[in-house]
Amino acid sequence: MRRRLSLRARLVLGVVVLATVGLVAADAATYILLRSSLLHRVDRTLESEHFGVHGPGPGDGRGLPPGDFFQVRSLSGAVLNEGQGPPFGNGEEPSPPRLPAKISVPTRSTGGEPTHYFTVRSQDGSLRYRVRASYERNDNEIVIVGTPLTSVDSTLNRLLWIELLVTGLVLAALAALGMWVVRLGLRPLAAIGRTAAAIAEGDLSQRVQRAEERTEVGRLGLALNAMLGQIERAFKAQAASEQRLRRFVADASHELRTPLAAVRAYAELFTRGADRRPDDLARSMTGITRESERMSLLVDDLLLLARLDEGLPLEREPV
Repeated sequence: MRRRLSLRARLVLGVVVLATVGLVAADAATYILLRSSLLHRVDRTLESEHFGVHGPGPGDGRGLPPGDFFQVRSLSGAVLNEGQGPPFGNGEEPSPPRLPAKISVPTRSTGGEPTHYFTVRSQDGSLRYRVRASYERNDNEIVIVGTPLTSVDSTLNRLLWIELLVTGLVLAALAALGMWVVRLGLRPLAAIGRTAAAIAEGDLSQRVQRAEERTEVGRLGLALNAMLGQIERAFKAQAASEQRLRRFVADASHELRTPLAAVRAYAELFTRGADRRPDDLARSMTGITRESERMSLLVDDLLLLARLDEGLPLEREPV
């Protein structure tokens, strides 16, 4: 998958992934801090409300805010008294919290007031309650006070939707900006690609434009220009060598044609009866020998020229 993506796509994807991780971490930290602050505020409110609940009696809990719940238990877990504040402003009476059968409250030996805060769902599951449990009446009773977290959940949900919306917009803007910046930054690489394509088509005079030392792509362009210069010089040297080779072969063919023709003529003279005439035989053998020596000199000269064309070192000997 990674190999199928272009460099531009990998760069933009990397930036978006890093930004996503950072934004999600910031959103999570904001959400957790706000939730902790709101729950702390609710806990302080419950701490002030529990003083209105002291034990069994018909009037206990009447001063609680709308929707709040109270319960008084014995240490054995028996419910001594419970009740709920007035309904909400719309007349709707909330479902009471689903309290556990056993509630653990720290002892006074742990330091401070023995209090336990926890969160539970309502019995119908539509609400969440923040509950405070503490010892009262000389640690013989457990007073439980709970308040709905409707406003807290509403605030947190609103914050969550805002974070999702803002994060999405920021990531979209960052992806668009990243694409533009990466395209702008990789423009020299595109120019290098076009230059390479033109060179592949045979135009060895092409060079990378705006190659400079300041940027990585610029240094790549300088190195590519140096390489292209060497390649162009090598191709020119190869073309010159091939031209010299063709001229060399043409000259060698021209020089060898004359002695070969003479040898063929003397050989034909021999086949026409020169072997029976001593004068003609001597002249034929002398001519063949002379032309052979001439061809040997030409071959030696050609070998020397071949060594010179290959750039091999010359052999120097005293004469």
